[in-house]
Amino acid sequence: MVLPGSKSQTNRALVLAALADGPSRVRRPLRARDTALMADALRALGARIDDVGADWMLTPAPLRETVAPVRVDTGLAGTVMRFVPPVAALSAAAVTFDGDSRARERPMSALLDGLRQAGATIEDDGRGRMPFTVRGTGRMRGGLVRIDTAASSQFVSGLLLAGARYERGMTVRHIGADAVPSQPHLRMTARMLRDAGVGVDVAGSTWRVVPGPIHARDVLIEPDLSNAAPFLAAALVTGGAVTVPDWPARTTQAGDAIRELFIGLGASVRLDGDGLTVRGGGPIAAIDADLREVSELATVIAALAALADGPSRLSGLGHTRGHETDRLAALASELRGLGGDVDELADGLVIRPVPLRGGLWHAHGDHRMATAGAVLGLAVDGVRIDDIAATAKTLPGFMGLWSKLVLGPDAEPTSRDR
Repeated sequence: MVLPGSKSQTNRALVLAALADGPSRVRRPLRARDTALMADALRALGARIDDVGADWMLTPAPLRETVAPVRVDTGLAGTVMRFVPPVAALSAAAVTFDGDSRARERPMSALLDGLRQAGATIEDDGRGRMPFTVRGTGRMRGGLVRIDTAASSQFVSGLLLAGARYERGMTVRHIGADAVPSQPHLRMTARMLRDAGVGVDVAGSTWRVVPGPIHARDVLIEPDLSNAAPFLAAALVTGGAVTVPDWPARTTQAGDAIRELFIGLGASVRLDGDGLTVRGGGPIAAIDADLREVSELATVIAALAALADGPSRLSGLGHTRGHETDRLAALASELRGLGGDVDELADGLVIRPVPLRGGLWHAHGDHRMATAGAVLGLAVDGVRIDDIAATAKTLPGFMGLWSKLVLGPDAEPTSRDR
């Protein structure tokens, strides 16, 4: 099962390339809605992005020469709405950000507060959400900002990715009572900055990048490990085996936690020269898991928990209420719609497996909700997904890959929504 590239790495690589000291090449990037929106946003700010076969060649944006008003469509992409405003603050233009209707509900106040502390002018009529306008002056002071980033690690990453280009660099200090979620993504940000020659210091809940150039690079994007979750989950549900080739031996991707989590769910897991192989065969085991650092896996884990041999508890997920949809409410609602027994908690779910029935699974416009429904459909006859096209956000061609996995290599995707 060959998967496209990592969205998280692709969009970080694009931002760093747009701010670099020369042209960069991004090899094997993910080409999906989220990364297309990122590329278009950076083009609007003056970057040149050319197709070179399957790669992207990127010439940095002359930000101080960008003076005409710019509008950025973020769609529903958290990385675009949170990574691009700190870049826009370096331009000399008024840059307005807006996106899908659900995007206007997603939290943004911590990022906007941080940018104001760093010297930016933001117009948002006090909403702390989109739409808003960043009025750049061609330079940013930077320095120390104190913000509550418990709602999303992307607030930290966004400020750090552009921070080396600020006059004083950027220091982000988390001041919230709750921990910052998705720490692997922060480690990814730090690693990619260091690989581009940027000095990064991390001490507890404080992250600092020193001012200086961001070096142009040739970046090879890893397969998206989080997007492997539904395909590997199929092995547990059906008692078969699935191999994802090119699984990195060492990575900062949060999706690498699949290995440990799936062992806990009863799978046999092997990483070797062929890739990562997950094999089912026994019952799916109940699990008690804190998924704060790997929340993108929660929807598929919840689907497997509904098919397990006992009650499961998933915690650390309160921040996912601000994702593409309120994922906790959506999972509870959709599992109950199939006859499931679910308690929705403030920060997680308790799932007690009972016999499920077929029915309509609503994706809520969320790619990860759609793939969770596909996993359940392997075990429950008559599950239909209302919007499988939502998977195009990060995994275009999902139906073709799924059909070949489930029905064989010669299978063709159908227009049916199951």
